[in-house]
Amino acid sequence: MPTVLEALKNRSSIRAFSDKKIPKETLEKILEAAGMTPSGANMQPWVSYAISNDALLKKIGDAVIEKMDAGVTNDQFIQYYPTKWVNPYKKRRIVTGAGLYKLMEVDRKDNETRIEMWKDNFRWFGAKTVIFVFTDKANIDNSQGVLIDCGAYMQSIMLAAQEFGIDSCPQGSTTEFGRVIAEAMDAPDNLALLYSVVLGYKDSSAKINSYQPERVKLEESVTFID
Repeated sequence: MPTVLEALKNRSSIRAFSDKKIPKETLEKILEAAGMTPSGANMQPWVSYAISNDALLKKIGDAVIEKMDAGVTNDQFIQYYPTKWVNPYKKRRIVTGAGLYKLMEVDRKDNETRIEMWKDNFRWFGAKTVIFVFTDKANIDNSQGVLIDCGAYMQSIMLAAQEFGIDSCPQGSTTEFGRVIAEAMDAPDNLALLYSVVLGYKDSSAKINSYQPERVKLEESVTFID
């Protein structure tokens, strides 16, 4: 069983999963633990759908891919990525993407392969379970605090999963198509999709799972004042 520090340091975003399913009782334990995540005024603003139904996951993914093929770049409830990228964040994004494509031997001009790799997000990287996290639209009307709380909830899910040897991948890609996904799921009208987390067991033979993007040094992100 990993310690919290080990879980934080060893977890990575997996992009190729085996077809092994997570036992329902294990999934319940993970989500019960994640439900202990602190939130402002104890709002507990997350509304989660834990989907392990192959047909429904395919329906959701196909709906997004259909939009992409039609030229739609996003249809979201919240603006996930910056509208204006600045350094050092822009550089980190470029370096991370370039490193992944280099590992997979995809030329930077090979847009077709790059797009197919992006679509793998909506094939859930072969995983059998996806957690879709919503919140009430009223919670994000002219305020952002709930986004922080729900982000902490997402982290709790991924760390709790580590205890059971379950891998994960958080998906900003689904945030960008939140409205499409909500419609495909027939989610209640008062809910807004914030993000999803893929859960499963990694395919250890998949080359893409060896990718480990670099993290910045402590002094680049933390200022100590003694």
